[in-house]
Amino acid sequence: MLSTVSAPRLRIAPSPTGDPHVGLAYITLFNYVLAKKFGGKLILRIEDTDQERSKASSEELIMESLRWLGLSWDEGPDVGGPFGPYKQSERKAIYRTYVDKLLSSGKAYPCFCSNARLSEVRQEQRAKGLTTGYDRHCRALKEGERAALLGQSTAYTIRLAVPLGGSTTIRDELRGPIEFTNEMIDDQILLKSDGMPTYHLANVVDDHLMEITHVIRAEEWISSTAKHKLLYQAFGWQEPQFIHMPILRNEDKSKISKRKNPVSLNYYRRKGILPKTMLNFLALMGWSYSADNEIFTLEQMIEKFQLRDIHLGGPVFDLVKLGRLNQHYLQQLSPDEFAEFVRAEIFSTDFLKSLHPLVKDRLEVFEQFVDRNSFFFNGALDYSALVIVPKGKEAGEFNEGMAELLLLLDDLYLWSEAELHTLMENHRAKLSWKSKDYFMPVRLIISGRPDSPPLAASMALIGREMVRFRLRDYLKKNSHI
Repeated sequence: MLSTVSAPRLRIAPSPTGDPHVGLAYITLFNYVLAKKFGGKLILRIEDTDQERSKASSEELIMESLRWLGLSWDEGPDVGGPFGPYKQSERKAIYRTYVDKLLSSGKAYPCFCSNARLSEVRQEQRAKGLTTGYDRHCRALKEGERAALLGQSTAYTIRLAVPLGGSTTIRDELRGPIEFTNEMIDDQILLKSDGMPTYHLANVVDDHLMEITHVIRAEEWISSTAKHKLLYQAFGWQEPQFIHMPILRNEDKSKISKRKNPVSLNYYRRKGILPKTMLNFLALMGWSYSADNEIFTLEQMIEKFQLRDIHLGGPVFDLVKLGRLNQHYLQQLSPDEFAEFVRAEIFSTDFLKSLHPLVKDRLEVFEQFVDRNSFFFNGALDYSALVIVPKGKEAGEFNEGMAELLLLLDDLYLWSEAELHTLMENHRAKLSWKSKDYFMPVRLIISGRPDSPPLAASMALIGREMVRFRLRDYLKKNSHI
């Protein structure tokens, strides 16, 4: 049974490596509700130890999208707090201190194995039908051997010395005790060769130092929780209470991903989903307000929330249901609220000012504005009357090129006319396509018109979410993804 201490402390810990995911909003919502229910605190911690993939722009998108939903935090990199810094990249020295404690107690050890050796070990294990994992080669090194390797400045990581026998049992507050055999738990890396911590070490050290009492996260982390408990035991710390929420799924029960449905919060904002709709919808993914009521506010959820009402069946991220729910909330808007939403989210002054230089030379009278520029405001486009694949190219070859472009755009966070033009020109050159065979089809996919304003400028204004959605939608309709 869940015990709620006075003023519980919960945290959300996103990695700024991509778009603000609906799954993050889902987990943030339940952390927020439990914190507010019992007069506690919610902490935002940025887990940016993956320096190659972490992006400051992604961090800003994440925080802005959560604020749009109305979910706030009491401590974090932007608001401060007594347990900072709240970015893991700024806590590197802290993690080294705690790794040294494990090394001195013999509960961790340096591993000098190269990536090539580790790859060979995995290949041999697979060939023999064994479970792949580290073979603990460096754990058996004698002190003299370790000292020699350290003296040669051989690159090394630090691994946890997992007990070789017995088992580790974690308690999930929704599922009860879950047991893991220790021999199936890898001697996990705690500190990478560049001195940065892995997720596992940083997660445990930060949760302890920030006095986190309850951890609410997705069920995909259950197996990692066994590793975390072993770390808590190695340090002699009391672990928090763990609550693993069921993951969001597509209708075919697969885990939601952008290949099947948009997963970025900013896409749904651009689409015109109201914040209260998204919160209500995400709440229904894992919890019930009552048997006969699916419409409720965030405040009502906080008032009624009980952990026992969380259901573990894989919740389906049903876009039809989301649309119906949004229609309900749209119908409840007053005329003033309706006008304000349309002005703020669709026809904002800043957006119209940005649109002006692109369209001013293409209009004779204002009645032409909506028809000629509707693609700046629409969602999905109709391609049925368009010939998009250029002459002389096979549809398969063309779609492969567009799929490559989509991947490049997925990784582009400096979303500007100049960046987009450079990216597409470089991609066109790589494909060795003529300009007309590249840019006109992209223009048709993105705008649905052959006579739209300059392509890169239009894409910059349409926005990252809708441009990628339209390209992905076109490819999906043509059976490529």
